[in-house]
This record gives sequence, structure tokens and C-alpha cells, in this order.
Amino acid sequence: MTLKDILNTNDHFASNAGVKLTEIAPGTAVATMEVTAAHLNAGGVCQGGAIFTLADLVFAALVNQGEGLTFSINSTIYYHFSAKEGDTVRAEGHISCDHRRIPSVEVEITNQDGVRIATFTGQAYNTGRNPIPFDSLQ
Repeated sequence: MTLKDILNTNDHFASNAGVKLTEIAPGTAVATMEVTAAHLNAGGVCQGGAIFTLADLVFAALVNQGEGLTFSINSTIYYHFSAKEGDTVRAEGHISCDHRRIPSVEVEITNQDGVRIATFTGQAYNTGRNPIPFDSLQ
């Protein structure tokens, strides 16, 4: 089974939010989400937590490509513009520091028009134990 399949199947929170990991390659990953009425907050725009969940799945795909189960220890997101119902939001990330124990990630979230919705940075801790078992990235 591929890492993409495992994360799309086993990350129930992201899956229930409509987030789908679409691309994964060494050091890079992409996920998308269609903004529906279920994603809207009381102000009528996409809830920030939905955008965070999108970025967080990309983060998980990036930091778990190596050996050892890896978890977030710090994440920051900056919201630049609101996503609206009907938008397709896309998160594309890369490893910014490939430290064996504490890797860092940068993720940019855009809408279908290429407008930057948010930027996400995160650091992880590689436990060195029990990696997610996968056959390939793709």
C-alpha cells in the first residue's frame, strides 16, 4: 500500500473534512479540498480549522516519508484571504529542513485562481520507532 493510500484511508478526521492527498513525491506533497457549506463558519467563509486540516495532511505526508513515526511538535498558520463556498483549495508543501529527528515543513494554500489563502509552517519529531508501513510514495 502506498503512503498516499494509507493517509487518505486512515486519517479519518481529514477524510471526513473532505481533504484528499493527491500527489506525493520525495520531499513534496499536495492535497485538495472543495469548500462546501459544511466548512463555513458563522461569518459565511471557510472555517480556519478546515484550512489547517488541509495543510496538516500535507505536513503528515511529508514528515512520514522516512523511517520512524513522526508527529507535529509545532505548527503555525497565517490566514491571508478567506476561502468561500465553492472554492477548491490546494495545499502544496515541501520539506524546508530535512533534519533526521526534527524536520521542518512549509505549506502554501491557494484557491483555484492561485490566490494565496494561507501559509503554514511546522516542525515534527521523528520518534525513530514504528514507521508507517508503506510500499511506495505513489
